Amino acid sequence: MFDFEKLDVYQKAKSFNSQVYRHIRANKNFDPTTKNQLRRASLSIMLNIAEGSSRFSNADRRNFYVIARGSAFECVAIFDFMKEEKLLDEDLYKDLYLKSEELSKMIYAMIKNLS
Repeated sequence: MFDFEKLDVYQKAKSFNSQVYRHIRANKNFDPTTKNQLRRASLSIMLNIAEGSSRFSNADRRNFYVIARGSAFECVAIFDFMKEEKLLDEDLYKDLYLKSEELSKMIYAMIKNLS
């Protein structure tokens, strides 16, 4: 088992990514650009956590965690747009928003621990 697989934040990011992917596949009304950007942003969270955990210096790790957190923010901006465009109902928006917020806070704590 790789070290990142033991991280709670990684497991939560993976679960979040799966939920986003399921929603993207189920909703045929997404335009290809939004669908692709959301898919990439949600995947980026877990991938940057994984890659950051492989780095030896705190500065390198921190950089990847900062990118992962930025991707969580990007997801929230896409969710906000999708809600406005009626592509995301209020309940799903709130659920994804809260999960994004939790991931952001967890990643922020990891970043602060490396400063």
